[in-house]
Amino acid sequence: MDALTLGPEGTYSHRAASAVADSVSFAESMTAIVDAVASGRHTRGVVPIENSIEGSVTESLDALAAGQVAVLEEVIVPIRHALIAQSEAFESVESHSQALGQSREYLDRHYPDVDRDPVASTARSVERAREDASIAAIAHPDNATDALQVLDTDIQDRDSNVTRFFVIGPSDDRRDAGSKSTFVVDPGVDHPGLLLELLEPFADRDINLTRLESRPSGRELGDYVFHVDVEAGLNEDRTRDALAEIEALASDGWVRHLGSYDTRRLDE
Repeated sequence: MDALTLGPEGTYSHRAASAVADSVSFAESMTAIVDAVASGRHTRGVVPIENSIEGSVTESLDALAAGQVAVLEEVIVPIRHALIAQSEAFESVESHSQALGQSREYLDRHYPDVDRDPVASTARSVERAREDASIAAIAHPDNATDALQVLDTDIQDRDSNVTRFFVIGPSDDRRDAGSKSTFVVDPGVDHPGLLLELLEPFADRDINLTRLESRPSGRELGDYVFHVDVEAGLNEDRTRDALAEIEALASDGWVRHLGSYDTRRLDE
């Protein structure tokens, strides 16, 4: 099985995809990955959803809300950033914006006057550092090959730094059994107490919400859709009953079931 993920080779997305697929292909954006799976051009995709320091990856959330796909598995990848360059004589640090944010305290302490420039991925920053001696990259230390050297390791601001990835497939592959479930709610209405009404069906059934995130619907300012993760399978009566109430509340909008899944944790 081949999985499509954020490239180029050497990204943390590549590490996640390699754990679940025999081969890996690359795309330039999370939106492109979701679109490729939704259209049937690819059978599997792997997209980052949330980092324990920097929070949610909003492009992935918006793409999942728009695309007809299913979440088949969650992959937890430890993030171990290294500072990589040809030498200590660099003038700027480049990496994915999330990696720069996850290493902010380290950079403030050791390189406060060095420019920080976001690029498309951690692996792309390594390519840039290999091409230009004035650039240092932030990426996994395994990316330090050829003329590059690891100047420092474990530069992430928290040792507990991990990123969640979703393995996605066509909507027909959606599963109802698993330790967690994810869905997206567009209520189609707005009134005082709406969020409480959306949460009560889960609290009443002792279903733990592990993530609740609002994202702009794109229709008008102040109008939102909600991304919800729960610790329960869609095959459980309590989950089905809670979702029935949610769907009634969202009768002027929609509820998209992305499916139930289990979690795979990678070693460092």
